[in-house]
Amino acid sequence: MIYAQPGTPGAVVSFKPRYGNFIGGQFVPPVDGQYFSNTSPVNGEVIAEFPRSTAADIDKALDAAHAAADAWGKTSAQDRSLVLLKIADRIEQNLEILAVSETWDNGKAVRETLNADVPLAADHFRYFAGCIRAQEGGAAEINELTTAYHFHEPWAWSGRSSRGTSRC
Repeated sequence: MIYAQPGTPGAVVSFKPRYGNFIGGQFVPPVDGQYFSNTSPVNGEVIAEFPRSTAADIDKALDAAHAAADAWGKTSAQDRSLVLLKIADRIEQNLEILAVSETWDNGKAVRETLNADVPLAADHFRYFAGCIRAQEGGAAEINELTTAYHFHEPWAWSGRSSRGTSRC
């Protein structure tokens, strides 16, 4: 299928002119107020502006994560697993929108983002939902030299930027 350019008639997706950092459950502007233009490799045009985040933004995200850590850590394994399963469901419900967005962002063929990248993202959330349910929180001897310790220590933030790395 051929997809219309985002924001044009018949397109499955459109982009806002500017995005913020997602911190504490909401989009917020970068602390230093700096943005960069992300250009699509599909047509060389600017998709949108994104935050040029700094250590101050990471600190803000860490503060939000620390504020949520106690409640998340006390959430049952079943409920945490259900959260990840709901994310996987939402990804699958928006498969085409996410795939086309990803294609315009990184230049990959839409057949790859539609049939591999985005479905695999949903699958990863389902996998880790299963891992949460299987987590025991103990110690296990792997071999005579290795012991694995399992701690209940929730991860609540991620500061990263990545672009597609597979061949187009």
